[in-house]
Amino acid sequence: MTYPSDDYPPTPLAALAKFGWHTALVLGLLAVALGVVVLAWPDRTLEVIGVLFGVYLVISGILQIVLASTVHVSTGLRVLGFISGALSLLLGLLCFRGAYQSVLLLSLWIGIGLLFRGVTGTVAALDQPSSAPGRGWQVFLGIVTALAGTILLVDPFSSIFALAVMAGIWLVLIGVVEIAHAITLRSRAKRLV
Repeated sequence: MTYPSDDYPPTPLAALAKFGWHTALVLGLLAVALGVVVLAWPDRTLEVIGVLFGVYLVISGILQIVLASTVHVSTGLRVLGFISGALSLLLGLLCFRGAYQSVLLLSLWIGIGLLFRGVTGTVAALDQPSSAPGRGWQVFLGIVTALAGTILLVDPFSSIFALAVMAGIWLVLIGVVEIAHAITLRSRAKRLV
C-alpha cells in the first residue's frame, strides 16, 4: 500500500488546512511585529500614517477632479466633484508640510468621521420603533462613537497618540490569537493528512 507523501495532502480540505496554518502564522507574526513597532514608536508611526494619509488625499483629489471633468453628469454634480477633489488635493498637500500638520489633519479627519457616524447612528437608532431588536445597543454605540469623535476634535494630539497606543496593543493581541489559531490549525491539519 502506498501512502501519500507530506508534500501532497490526499484531500483538498487537508491541502487548505496545511496552507491555512502557514498563512495564519505569518499573519499573526506580522500583527505582533507591527503592534510592537507601534508601541515602541507611536509618534513615528503617526508620522508615517500621516504621510500615507496625505498620499491618499492627493490621489483621491486627483481622481475626483478627473472624474468631475470627464463623466457626463449634471453641472451641479461636476462642480461638487471638482470642489471636493480640489479640497482633498489641498488637504493632502498640507500633510506634506510636516508631521505636525499631517497628524493634526489625520486626527481631525478621524474625529469628524466618528462624530458624524455617531450622530447619524444615534438618530437612525432613535428613528426605529422601540421594539426593534438591538435598538438600545445601537443608541449606546452611536453616543460612544460621537463622544470619541468629540474627544479627538477637542484634543487631537493626545487622543490620536492614545489611539495609536491602543492600536498597537490591539495588534499584538490579534497577533497572539492568530498564532494560537495557527498552532491549533496545524495540529488539525496533521490529523487530516
